[in-house]
Amino acid sequence: MIKLSEVKTDCRHFRSQVPCAPNKKFGVVCTDCGYYEKTKEIILIIKLGAAGDVVRTTPLLYPLKKEYPSARIFWLTYYPELVPLHTSPSADRAFAYNLQNISYLSSVEFDYVINLDKDIEAISLMEKISGNRKDGFTLKDGNCYPVNHKAEDKFVTGLFDTVSKQNKKSYPQEIFEICGYKFKKEKYLIDIKREADIFQNCNYDIKNGKIKIGLNTGCGSRWVSRIWKDEYWTELINKLISEDHQVILLGGKQEDERNKFLSGRTGADYFGYFDMDEYINLMNKCDIIVTQVTMSMHLAIALEKKLVLMNNIFNRNEFDLYGNGVIVEPEKECRCYFQPVCTNKEYNCTDYLTPEMIYAAVKKFAEELILTN
Repeated sequence: MIKLSEVKTDCRHFRSQVPCAPNKKFGVVCTDCGYYEKTKEIILIIKLGAAGDVVRTTPLLYPLKKEYPSARIFWLTYYPELVPLHTSPSADRAFAYNLQNISYLSSVEFDYVINLDKDIEAISLMEKISGNRKDGFTLKDGNCYPVNHKAEDKFVTGLFDTVSKQNKKSYPQEIFEICGYKFKKEKYLIDIKREADIFQNCNYDIKNGKIKIGLNTGCGSRWVSRIWKDEYWTELINKLISEDHQVILLGGKQEDERNKFLSGRTGADYFGYFDMDEYINLMNKCDIIVTQVTMSMHLAIALEKKLVLMNNIFNRNEFDLYGNGVIVEPEKECRCYFQPVCTNKEYNCTDYLTPEMIYAAVKKFAEELILTN
């Protein structure tokens, strides 16, 4: 029987209270295991949400793994299912934000703690957690405050719209700078599970030989100033179907009613709404994605899809599409910068983001795909 002194608690696979993966899969123990991977540092990333923000923070794993190749990387978030655990590089463990995990993480001595959120739950935790090195945002005098000078620019852009509008940096560039790194176009990371593991009883009519265009028709319940009206979706869908493309309607539960309506009205394919793994896999079947600034935008970037991004209320410089997309904005100025609800009483800027504009962008990508295939 293996002795406690022979247990390698510094192994990347060690899980303390349960058998490790090599033991479960191959029956090996520490004394005869060829999967031992020694670790040194422990790093914690605090990026709670939103879902898309978690995805677009994943490039940070590249420089972290380069600087700390033997580190274990923990990630605390509202969306643990979006933390990449099987990519290269990857995080080692994803913790859901709950009392049990906060209690545990608050008791760990970390070598490096990164908090990229300014919300009170994140900054208060940053203040309490022990770390030899810290970057990002913390709590000071009851308020959010930069840990050090590296986070000052990102902090100030969040305080004043006038400063935010002048920002020329993408989000990945900003978070890299917060951690003292230079952004070199490191890509998003995402786990894609095998269809056999996630698709149960669904029979998707994916039409081989056609260009498949995914339309994400919603933008959540908070930022309704971005919503595109049904008449525009209908016109766009009809144009795309007339070109013999397969149109697949995408969205979550909040978009279910709209997608059923649009499908019935136009004949576009709508397969329903799903959990995250299945949604990612369905998006991955598409060639081109049309979406507002949503989680689906970030998933499309991670999946390296051709992306037509509709943007009205945000600074376009914030988004790095890695050469795979185009940002289309209204012909009339949006006067509701970072406003969840439209406050412009004269006009709605999304009325000037026309189906013809989106169709032209999609058509260009479709023609490129036809030539390459």
